[in-house]
Amino acid sequence: MRDFFTLARWMPGLVILLSYRRNWLAADVRAGLSVAAVALPVAIAYAELAGVSAVVGLYSCILPMIAYALFGTSRQLIVGPDAATCAVIAAVVTPLAAGDPTRHWQLVMTMTAMTGLWCLVASYFRLGVLADFLSRPILLGLLNGVAITIMVGQLSRIVGFTFDESQLIERLAATPDYLALVHWPTLGVSALTFLLMLLCRRFRPLWPSSLLALVVVASLLWLWGPDQPGIEVVGSLAGGLPEFQVPVFPPGLMRELVMPALNLAMVSFVSMMLTARSFAARNGYDIDADREFRALGVANLASAMSQGFAISGADSRTAVNDANGGKSQMVSIVAAGVIALVTFFLTAPLQYIPSAALGVVLVMASWSLINLRGQWALRKSDMAAFWLAWITFVSVLFMGVIPGITLAVLLGLFQFLRNVMRPTDQLMGMNEEGVVHTLGRNEEVKAIAGVLIYRFNSPLTYFNASYFKRRVLSLLGHEQAQPNCLIIDAVSCFTHQDISVMSVVGELHKELKRRGIRMVMAGRRGQVTHWLQQSGIRVGEEGVLVYPDLYEALRMTRCYLSPSKPDESKAQADGATPETGDVTRSEA
Repeated sequence: MRDFFTLARWMPGLVILLSYRRNWLAADVRAGLSVAAVALPVAIAYAELAGVSAVVGLYSCILPMIAYALFGTSRQLIVGPDAATCAVIAAVVTPLAAGDPTRHWQLVMTMTAMTGLWCLVASYFRLGVLADFLSRPILLGLLNGVAITIMVGQLSRIVGFTFDESQLIERLAATPDYLALVHWPTLGVSALTFLLMLLCRRFRPLWPSSLLALVVVASLLWLWGPDQPGIEVVGSLAGGLPEFQVPVFPPGLMRELVMPALNLAMVSFVSMMLTARSFAARNGYDIDADREFRALGVANLASAMSQGFAISGADSRTAVNDANGGKSQMVSIVAAGVIALVTFFLTAPLQYIPSAALGVVLVMASWSLINLRGQWALRKSDMAAFWLAWITFVSVLFMGVIPGITLAVLLGLFQFLRNVMRPTDQLMGMNEEGVVHTLGRNEEVKAIAGVLIYRFNSPLTYFNASYFKRRVLSLLGHEQAQPNCLIIDAVSCFTHQDISVMSVVGELHKELKRRGIRMVMAGRRGQVTHWLQQSGIRVGEEGVLVYPDLYEALRMTRCYLSPSKPDESKAQADGATPETGDVTRSEA
């Protein structure tokens, strides 16, 4: 109970900062400035993607970064606006706002707050295991689909026209009709931005290419004056502290946000954990998934309170942090301070940033998300993962971002259920040293005459118990010589008490007894014995035999026939114990 109220439990990031080392400061300040240089233009661009004012993107960086620095367990992770997150927000909120910018902003904040609350609920119930729920192939297909959707959506901004269509496929089909509407000055600005970013990445890869490109094109428009020929710019921004506003819209719209907010929390968390774990492994420390869920929830609530939108782990900014030698979450605090300085005092220069240049920044950021080669390479290693990734990818493209994410979550659930309902299983044998191994992988491993050792590689529960029984009887039917006993490895499958499972075990025991086969359980002796007795299944000589492990089961059932030492087997039949019975380890 004492640990429940400790600072380390609730604010692990603050604990790290309280033990801060002075020699980290120079590296953290350098990394913080670099992260701010990358985060500033990206935040403005993502605000445009989410359909809100550019300053909202800056609000979404300041408090969330500070909140994560205090509550997170990763020392390198940088949180902030994310392409996939903003694409989800725009897909949900735009049709609900019906063209009202104030309502749009309020719905965005409400969805952000709901996302944070979902994350806190998940943390309370210790659902950090959901980080493994969306498998990497599904997330790969999802991010590829979202990236292409964003890139096509920004095409109109880059060339200076507006799509009337809302879906990706319709937009692609209508693109030839829009070519006559190209605004050449806007296209020129886009081309210049793209060229500057490419040159910077080629010759100065450590410089913030997007920031430098935006500074150059904004300066050119400022020099050009207010009469630039129809090039859309960000426009004047109201700097300073955000004015707190209570969302005012029909309550029924909140119901439309509940499930999308849950989907967003799920995708944001999984994406964040992939980034956080990879950099934690690179720097030699561990992170706590449940506390990361709570940190993400607090960061999203902080974003909503500061009139911002939902955030997630930012892999590109985290990579910048790591490349510049960031040692702790002081990097986030420094970066948040720099962004706050710009937001409160230096918003005037931002009004000259062209929207076309922001579109180029979004396209370049989305391009870094695309990994079609990795998605295609899955066919060589795992065909099931290959099809899962491509189904998710195509669904996002044809159905839209929200239906695609929903399908990805369902695919993850179905994948898990399939693995639990129809798991792999193994027959076991023994090598010459007396060690139990899986049959079929090594010619030295032989089946034990008269004994069938079976391992079911999933916890037994009500929806796979019947399959377990069918598999056992099927394997017994394929045996040329009927065994004297069946030894079931109880460690791998009897993990909890289930009435349905015990009922199936009782039926299986009766069928084996009718065939003259003794049923033996190996492992979890105390638990399995208690569960069997509670279910009315006899345990002992007249019922199911239960032993502590496979080797004890092999010795005590007296069904052991060594493939290499028949004399010892005969001695065991007379009551002796072979030397191999002293071996106490099992390998799959």
